[in-house]
Amino acid sequence: MDSEREAAWELYVELATRVSVVELGPDEGLLREALSSLYTVFGTTREILRRYGPAVAPRVAPGKMTFGVLAVNVLNHSIRPLLSRWHPLLAAHEARRAEHVDPVAHERRWGRAAELRAEIESVRQVLLGLAQTLNEVAGVGDLITVRVPQQSASEIPQ
Repeated sequence: MDSEREAAWELYVELATRVSVVELGPDEGLLREALSSLYTVFGTTREILRRYGPAVAPRVAPGKMTFGVLAVNVLNHSIRPLLSRWHPLLAAHEARRAEHVDPVAHERRWGRAAELRAEIESVRQVLLGLAQTLNEVAGVGDLITVRVPQQSASEIPQ
């Protein structure tokens, strides 16, 4: 159980600090950056699974879930389909950008941008649910939804 708790913490930190669980507004960020962030989550999750090995994917009774099963399911059924469908479509659009055209403006004019944003949002909701489960397994405070009030440097505890 310690391995699952530690692996849950590692993946929770990864999700909490990436675009993957932060809402991407219609005029915020780049779709390429969001896809790249999700791709990084994919690699990091595989790395965590390798590092902790069989300890995070033991055989369990039907209806029970392990870190390994949960992580692999999110990768294979949420992140992988999004990346395999949209990466080549976005790359093809990017390749058509004229040299003098701003990459942000070019991406925002793409006819499928809203559709991709909607799918990114759908995966974000899955990852947010995963993050909440990881938070519970790790037994730590909420790093995603809790907002810290703005403080001056003199008010921050040393």
